[in-house]
Amino acid sequence: MQKITPFLWFDGNAEEAVNFYASIFKDSKVGKVSRYGDAGPGPKGSVMTASFRIEGQEFIALNGGPQFKFTEAVSFVVNCKTQDEVDYYWEKLLAGGGKVQACGWLKDKFGLSWQIVPTALPELLSDPDPAISQSVMKAMMQMKKIDIDGLKRAKQAAAR
Repeated sequence: MQKITPFLWFDGNAEEAVNFYASIFKDSKVGKVSRYGDAGPGPKGSVMTASFRIEGQEFIALNGGPQFKFTEAVSFVVNCKTQDEVDYYWEKLLAGGGKVQACGWLKDKFGLSWQIVPTALPELLSDPDPAISQSVMKAMMQMKKIDIDGLKRAKQAAAR
């Protein structure tokens, strides 16, 4: 068991969310599902919590009710090695009603925020030449989904 586990609050659709995330990430597994009983507070037989694992990270989803919503104050970063991987997660996590944000951020259909980040981005942003790092930052700030080739073009333009 890992020391710290993200615990995600949903409003009646925790099981749908768990299955959605498990369908997107190849290394994933749905774990134990517990259901409300006679004592409630949810409807008897409905999902109370569901555990799941994505890429080795354990999560728990709770059907807690409408009191709390997700905000961008907490997000999950998906580190991607290739543009194909960026495109895959971007498309899959937006499916069914997600919302595009800026600079590689999106909200999925449950309102959970994700950052789809190519591993090239931090490397390019930490270039020792401030003109290059600032050019890459400026390019990224104009993007919705991060485009690795666009970042590399910004680097090349600044290096000239």
